[in-house]
Amino acid sequence: MLYYLFDWLQDLDFPGAGVFYFISFRASMAIILSLLISLLFGKHIIRVLTKKQIGETVRDLGIEGQMEKKGTPTMGGVIILISIVVPILLLGDLNNIYIILMLITTIWLGIVGFADDYIKVFKKDKEGLSGWLKILGQVGIGLIVGVAMLLSEGIVVREKVMLPSGEPKMEIIEEDEVFGMVPVYVTVDVKNTKTTIPFFKDNEFDYASLLWFLGDRALNWSWLIFIPAIILIVTAVSNGANVTDGLDGLTTGLSAIIGTTLGILAYLSGNIIYAEYLNIMYIPFTGELVIFMAAFIGATIGFMWYNSYPAQVFMGDTGSLSLGGIIAVFAILIRKELLIPVLCGIFFVESLSVVIQVTWFKYTKRKYGEGRRVFLMAPLHHHYQLKGYPEPKIVTRFLIVGILLAVISVVTLKIR
Repeated sequence: MLYYLFDWLQDLDFPGAGVFYFISFRASMAIILSLLISLLFGKHIIRVLTKKQIGETVRDLGIEGQMEKKGTPTMGGVIILISIVVPILLLGDLNNIYIILMLITTIWLGIVGFADDYIKVFKKDKEGLSGWLKILGQVGIGLIVGVAMLLSEGIVVREKVMLPSGEPKMEIIEEDEVFGMVPVYVTVDVKNTKTTIPFFKDNEFDYASLLWFLGDRALNWSWLIFIPAIILIVTAVSNGANVTDGLDGLTTGLSAIIGTTLGILAYLSGNIIYAEYLNIMYIPFTGELVIFMAAFIGATIGFMWYNSYPAQVFMGDTGSLSLGGIIAVFAILIRKELLIPVLCGIFFVESLSVVIQVTWFKYTKRKYGEGRRVFLMAPLHHHYQLKGYPEPKIVTRFLIVGILLAVISVVTLKIR
């Protein structure tokens, strides 16, 4: 809303109004505002949750200190959601299709997570929302994002026009008196289902190429691969964040690290100069996503003020499902979703540990008559708790690994 106010003031030549056109300025304001909202309003929301006795139900897992968390206010993910949405409504360009999709994702998965927490807390049903309903909610947002990317005229990729020889077409334009006539590439905005493959030199991959046997019709039917892929990614990352949310500050801290990395990638992909220099896909209009991710980072860091060990509040599924979904959709929109196994490596390993544990237990029970385990307990962070590691040490080491994975993810821009 403030974006449009300052746009109007700029038309009136109001001094300083033009600063709102700078992404860096609005991103800085977004992170400050989201931090202040989470810090100042967070304690009031926690007080309300405590008064309403909206506390965490904890099962005795035999882990030292686990039962001490019983009764800690949950559904604190509301703090994160408010701290993201309010700054974006004030500072973002609400006509930008990328911002619209990110807001829909945040609210949509926030509602799904809230419903799950509500059933657990108020209906006293430890299972919460049915697993199929959760998946249906995740599939729904994946479908919305996929269809929008295929149909929206605002979602395009700028590509170089290629000559029959395979070389990019160039034209000569007059730059200035110093540089004279300089060559530039001829480009065109196109809709496609391309994405980025990390660690490879020719790092663009088109989902349509998997339908090579259809020949020229492959592009028309690429949605058969593209949309299911998006649904799978959104569901996997959202559930991965949900599974990881078991230690104080873990999911929140990892989300802040991942969000910072995605914000950098969005800025580079949305800047034609940096995109050309790094030889990466230039995606027009994605610069606005930097403002959204700035609010995301501020919200998660602000929430850590109350969620760090020992936690005063838990985010619940209201927060964890939303955080994972936001990360997944954001990566998809900037065409970096294939980087998720690296960037979100902790989420991936935590989810994988559960799959391995359950699969091996069922297999050995069927074969030997008794179930056997690979880990002392899954997900992985509980395994280390049962090995005697203090909770803060596990969280700190996981965050260090998360930072390492984030650095590797950024480095992939040059290592191919």
